[in-house]
Amino acid sequence: MGWIMAVIAVTAAVAAAVRAQNSARAEHIALARAELAERQSKAAEARTAALTDEIRQLAHNRIPAAALALSHPTAKVPGLREAAEVDGDSARLLTEAVQAARKAVAEERGRVDAAARAAMRGTSAKIQSLLNQSQQLLHELQHEYDDPRILQLDFRNELALRRTQATAVLCDAWPGLARQNSPLVEIVLGAQSRVAGYERVKVANHLRDERLALVARAAEPLAIALAELLANATAYSHPDTDVQVTLQQSGGRGAFLVVDDAGIGMDDDALDRARALLAGPPEVLLTELGDPPQTGFAVVGRLVLQYGFNCHIEASPFGGMRTILRVPAHLLTVMEEDRSLSALAPKPVQAQASSSVPAPTEQETAPVPQPAGGEAAALPSRRRRAPRPAPARPASADAAPDREQVPRTPEQAGASWAALQQGTLNGRSVAGRPSAPAPDDHDHPDDRDEQGDDQT
Repeated sequence: MGWIMAVIAVTAAVAAAVRAQNSARAEHIALARAELAERQSKAAEARTAALTDEIRQLAHNRIPAAALALSHPTAKVPGLREAAEVDGDSARLLTEAVQAARKAVAEERGRVDAAARAAMRGTSAKIQSLLNQSQQLLHELQHEYDDPRILQLDFRNELALRRTQATAVLCDAWPGLARQNSPLVEIVLGAQSRVAGYERVKVANHLRDERLALVARAAEPLAIALAELLANATAYSHPDTDVQVTLQQSGGRGAFLVVDDAGIGMDDDALDRARALLAGPPEVLLTELGDPPQTGFAVVGRLVLQYGFNCHIEASPFGGMRTILRVPAHLLTVMEEDRSLSALAPKPVQAQASSSVPAPTEQETAPVPQPAGGEAAALPSRRRRAPRPAPARPASADAAPDREQVPRTPEQAGASWAALQQGTLNGRSVAGRPSAPAPDDHDHPDDRDEQGDDQT
């Protein structure tokens, strides 16, 4: 019986040891599960906190930066702050949210800009019509009254008309003026007359064909584009400096209008932006032009895109900027001989140079007599000829060619008109009629309220 009791005791001890071991194992497993649950809970809390931070980052930084990048491509859009704590699906959804917000903002900006363009287009058309009527009335008054203030008023009306035209073109409207085929040099003069500080613009005509002209559909657009470039050049250069405009003609590439100023120049960022606008981008939003809007280069870019011009800007050897406006050959034509050019149009430089060369005298053109019989030629001798009496000509006939060869500047033309008006007033005063006060200077003053567009 003793051994039986020993076996039972051993079995009980073994069973107790096994139960203790199982209990310890179960306790260890429970503890491990508790620790795992706690770690998972902490990880979930960390992911929740990271996702909350990313959503906050999305609302406060990423979406506003994405909207800003639509206007300023160089602006940086931040990415995920805690990319390791956000799973793939959440990160993808956050990125899609940024793209969706960006698309929605772009579409809304497009709708708002289209509405603004439509409103400005209609308003510009009405204002332009009223300014054209005012211009016609002022021209009638100039023929009836000898008051130089009418000329000044007409010039200011022309400045307002140019601004209205530029706004209309920027809003994809028709320039509002139809022309016939127009000489290129007269288009340059017309653009010059639309700019404050026009007296600083100096035109050099290097055209081979004096009657080179633009086709009707491109004449007014070119005048608008050149006027914007001249307004920019005069506004951003010192009032004591000149703005040089050079007309050049190329064989198969058309004609070139080169505008040089001695202004303040442009930094690299402004130059890149100006080149982008002058290249004629498909779309330029009004909200991207600043406050107040800087529309000069944007207007030229719209005309470049619509009519096939080409415009390039670079540093000028005069210290400012040089703008090259190219007119393609298919927009050029030649005026007929019966079409007279403007008296203010500068003559081509080549024509002036050739007309200034003296003609050979009769003694220089006379052939040298050659000896007969093949003998060596003797030294040439010059015979004395009696001077041939020249027919008497009136002084006005001698002065006429000089007036044709020397181009008249706007200042000279203004002085002539002032002298004519002064003579008329003097004649009226002698005849006993009341005379108006003598005009001081009928030249258009440099209207400082008319500022050119920024170079950016």
